[in-house]
Amino acid sequence: MSDFEVIVYEKKDGKGYITLNRPQALNAYNMQMRDELYQVLEAVRDDPDVRVVIFKGAGEKAFCAGADLTEFLTAPSPTIARQVRWERDVWGLLLSISKPIIAALHGYVLGDGVEIAMCCDIRVASEDAQFGAPEVGLGIIPAAGGSQTIPRVTGRAHALDMLLTGRWVKAEEVLRMKLVNWVVVRGDLLATVEKLADKIAGYDPLAVSYAKQSVTRGLDLSLGQGLELEANLGRQLQAARD
Repeated sequence: MSDFEVIVYEKKDGKGYITLNRPQALNAYNMQMRDELYQVLEAVRDDPDVRVVIFKGAGEKAFCAGADLTEFLTAPSPTIARQVRWERDVWGLLLSISKPIIAALHGYVLGDGVEIAMCCDIRVASEDAQFGAPEVGLGIIPAAGGSQTIPRVTGRAHALDMLLTGRWVKAEEVLRMKLVNWVVVRGDLLATVEKLADKIAGYDPLAVSYAKQSVTRGLDLSLGQGLELEANLGRQLQAARD
């Protein structure tokens, strides 16, 4: 993983650290980051030594300030765009990973930054974090699932407020909106996330995986179907132990 330029990937004590590494550009998400992130996520998914994933941003100013519009607004042909999305569906891959993913969010968390965070399972923000979805103001709409993931967490009214006004929302307000789980002082951000990750990594990884799947897959089902899914996963877990 050392050959990457805009992603840093490290492993330590059952944790996989994915760092967005374009601090000079506020970690803006560009095509190279998309391609490198796809490779890293495949490695995380398939590595049995990684039990928990931590997402963070390099530098002092931003987790991710959105897409690099100098690249993404220069659209390729529809045929090429469809082919690239089919080959490198980063968002689908991120959502498909059955291991817990924790986001450490600081500074600017805008556009794609919010969308990456929403694909994570637990979100911890520092007090200085500012969130926003500026796409409509740029004449576009979210392209990485923001219009679907945000309302599933915050509810319709809060999601439409963010998406239609484009206003920036401070950490304490996104906590009230339930977009993040915790807000901590900046100096405690990584330590707080690592403490959570270490606790989860200490549990049976199959039980953790099945618990995550039970929730994430069950949200798209009726209650009855969800209860059946939970029972099936419980039986599979017991069979694996036997």
